[in-house]
Amino acid sequence: MPFGRSGVAQASHGPVLDALGVRIASGALAPGSVLTLAGLETEYGVSRTVIREAVRVLEAMGMLSSRRRVGITVRPVAEWSALDTRLIDWQLRGPRRDQQLIVVTELRAAIEPIAARLSAQRASDVQRAEIVRLAARLEELGNAGEGASEEYLDVDVAFHDLILDASGNLMLAATKAPIAAVIAGRSHLGLTPGVPYSEALHNHVATADAIARGDADGAELHTRRYVEAVLSEVRGVR
Repeated sequence: MPFGRSGVAQASHGPVLDALGVRIASGALAPGSVLTLAGLETEYGVSRTVIREAVRVLEAMGMLSSRRRVGITVRPVAEWSALDTRLIDWQLRGPRRDQQLIVVTELRAAIEPIAARLSAQRASDVQRAEIVRLAARLEELGNAGEGASEEYLDVDVAFHDLILDASGNLMLAATKAPIAAVIAGRSHLGLTPGVPYSEALHNHVATADAIARGDADGAELHTRRYVEAVLSEVRGVR
């Protein structure tokens, strides 16, 4: 689809990057497909410079490789930057949506219970108080039927971000962006219920209370319960 040679499309590679990224992530351009700069320039109706910039980004994400006399080749899925939030977004917009929801939720199940345990041991008093406040707000919004609202999403992301930060482990905290991306993706796809499951809300509050008390076992247990509940939900999405 041509973007034209004027305005935003000419000034920025963003629209081309997004369009091409979606095609690759969806499988419309399968691994091994070979493209050319000239062909992409014609297809999208933008300058060669814009195409080069989009291709460079996709190369950095492991999705494309360029070789002289060969062209631009779509690389195998296993070589893609799986935690890149742009890739997560593209996959959530395509036929691989359900699988993407599952794999990132499996990541959450592996990481978040341990992060909660460490937060109970390491969080500052300020962090503990804020985690409790965010959990209470989630419960309030959920009970009011606002589980699908932007405010609920913002509070939910802040709650999980803070627990990862409060773990004191920078490698665990580095997963904040992909986890937030899939939480937001579920919401924007309409998969977050307006009235969240009461058990899920209860376990968020129980996790916060355990962290506030320094109860590492309780924090890990309740976090595992709500993440496993989400995992059961997304495994059932078809």
